[in-house]
Amino acid sequence: MIFLRRPIQVAALTLLTIPIAAVTAPPQASADAGKRPQAGAEAVARRMLAQLKVARPLSIRGYSHRRFQPRWAHHRGRCGTREVVLARDGRHVRRNAACQPVKGVWYSPYDGKRLKSEKQVDVDHVVPLSYAWRSGASKWSQARRRAFANDLTRPELIVVSHSANIAKGGQGPQSWRPPRRGYWCRYATSWITVKHHYRLFVTRKEKVSLLNMLRTCR
Repeated sequence: MIFLRRPIQVAALTLLTIPIAAVTAPPQASADAGKRPQAGAEAVARRMLAQLKVARPLSIRGYSHRRFQPRWAHHRGRCGTREVVLARDGRHVRRNAACQPVKGVWYSPYDGKRLKSEKQVDVDHVVPLSYAWRSGASKWSQARRRAFANDLTRPELIVVSHSANIAKGGQGPQSWRPPRRGYWCRYATSWITVKHHYRLFVTRKEKVSLLNMLRTCR
């Protein structure tokens, strides 16, 4: 019986060590997995950016917010694009009968602020409407401009703090960047994705700034 117990004890110890290895391995794997999508996004963004035409900005003449967005488009019942984005990007969002948020928590990736009131947040157009106008949208049809302003498929609409949205205004990445450097990679890839899809051109300074921001993806 003495000789039989030892193999059993060894086997038991072996079984005990297996879960420990399984538990300690994933954190490193998760960390590596977290880096890969960013690196992949950077490569894709660089390819798309290289395909964009480089030109001087067009005149702002003729621009009006209403040329893009006389109002938010309706999607489901009384819910407009703004309400859809606020519900999508928020947590524990409660809405009234008119689909307007009355309660929720939102995170502003531009400046890292956590906001508990709908009055503190804005739905930002990543590529500002006035900037898109000067990048080629002035030549679009009204229908295409409206689709751009209400695009829920591309990363054009995002919830941010009201203060960050005001600070950004209609500026491009050559003159304004999110105060939170950790968001530069996502901001640049989103900007490029939108411009590439809509075939909007970039200026030389804008392209340089985007390339500099993409370096933070590494």
